[in-house]
Amino acid sequence: MQRIVKPKTQLGKRALEKKEPKIVENTKNTLFFKGGNTSQTVTRVLKEWHTLKKPHATMFSKKNATRPFEDQSSIEFFTNKADSSLFMFGSHSKKRPHNIVIGRLFDNQVLDMVEFGVEKFISMDDIKGQKSAAGIKPCLVFSGEFFEENDDNKRVKNLLIDFFRGATVEKISLSGLEHVICISAVHGKIYIRSYRVLMKKSGSKTPRVELEPMGPFLDLTLRRTRLASDDLFKRALKKAALAKPKKKKNISRDELGNKLGRIHMNTQNFSKLQARKLKGLKRRASEKKQNGEKSEGEKSEAKRQKVDTPQS
Repeated sequence: MQRIVKPKTQLGKRALEKKEPKIVENTKNTLFFKGGNTSQTVTRVLKEWHTLKKPHATMFSKKNATRPFEDQSSIEFFTNKADSSLFMFGSHSKKRPHNIVIGRLFDNQVLDMVEFGVEKFISMDDIKGQKSAAGIKPCLVFSGEFFEENDDNKRVKNLLIDFFRGATVEKISLSGLEHVICISAVHGKIYIRSYRVLMKKSGSKTPRVELEPMGPFLDLTLRRTRLASDDLFKRALKKAALAKPKKKKNISRDELGNKLGRIHMNTQNFSKLQARKLKGLKRRASEKKQNGEKSEGEKSEAKRQKVDTPQS
């Protein structure tokens, strides 16, 4: 039987409520940890991406003898302990040198995992210049036909978007765009480049945008994948009924995103429509006779006869 944990303090109660499923998800936390044997390159990769993803990131300093593709229970234990749904695992061996694994979880179980080999790494310290602030939501740019070749490569792209996208925001400030991550794939290799956005004067309201190398730079090779089945992936994408926006009748949007509305009105008789009284718009007596209407003199005479008629 599953043990039911009851909190004894208010702090423990809030911690358990934070882990409960929600209609609107919080920003996903990322766990960075390393295996029993790691290289200096892998350690620097974990530290620098942990720095860029703060404050929604947690890093374990101790080594953990685990193999994600052989036993997922340890991954699920560590991520549940750190309340993280994304993780990056680093290891190093003779068979798989400079190895990193990027993955995500659903319902406290591993959903997708992709293993990469780091062929080249350039640290932020090796690139001179100012760096973007930590915790800034990056702008993601994907290029290359590799990500559209088959369903597995599309899933790898989806995983990378989920890992790097950061917090969900409703509005974007132009001055807040400081970080750009460019991910391109050529000849089976994946290149990750990180840039800082510079906005310079252009003589108009829209600034001139330039990209300055910031780091880290990664050259990766795809090694192994462990992707969820289509049914499980579809269940992971399912949203709660309360989270879906309510559909409003007679309101739609065009291809440019403009909001269009449809108004239903009763049939109007424009001949009886009250408009501004102008002499030029008055109809002549001949036109009124053709339409079977009475002139102003006939109307006043009819009113006078009605008043003079004695009531019984």
